[in-house]
Amino acid sequence: MAHQKKQLWPVSNRTESGFTLLEVMFSMVVMMVGLVSLLAVMGIAMASTQTSEQNAIAKRLANEALESILTARETATIQWSQIANGNCAVGTGCTTGIFLAGAQPIDCAGVDGIIGTSDDAACGAQILEQPGPTGVYAGTCPPDTCYSLTNYTRTIAITPYVVGGIPDGNLNSVIITVTFTTPQLHVPQNYVLATLISQYR
Repeated sequence: MAHQKKQLWPVSNRTESGFTLLEVMFSMVVMMVGLVSLLAVMGIAMASTQTSEQNAIAKRLANEALESILTARETATIQWSQIANGNCAVGTGCTTGIFLAGAQPIDCAGVDGIIGTSDDAACGAQILEQPGPTGVYAGTCPPDTCYSLTNYTRTIAITPYVVGGIPDGNLNSVIITVTFTTPQLHVPQNYVLATLISQYR
């Protein structure tokens, strides 16, 4: 008597299929596009961080110029007519504007103590000093960290405020523009501070 072999599991006619090489390649391309996009976003975030630091410095430089103008008016060291653009040195009896027109380098205040006037160049370039590793100002670089401000310029534009087509003799428009470039973008950026100043203290 012939013995019959028993089948332990049923045989299926279906064939098993996995991922084809084309599908694997396509998924790798999609993943690479996503990773490259993520790297690009990280680069933009780093550039924005650098730009925000430069913006903070520009804001500080613009406020410094405005405070200098307001202090000169409050202490009556200059006449109201001198709060204008021109090239008149303080203390010479000249009554035209004392503030230089156009973009100027960031120099410290000269003998007159007012930012943006003709004697600033003699004082030299202004240096931004930050506390060093200890977090305390030492007064010298090093150990403090000092930054050159050569990539910044400051423009102070002062004009009489116009009301109904007529200039107001008691009110001036002050626009301070600080222009700078960032190492990453190499494109000039502007920080603009605009305000009005009255001759009345």
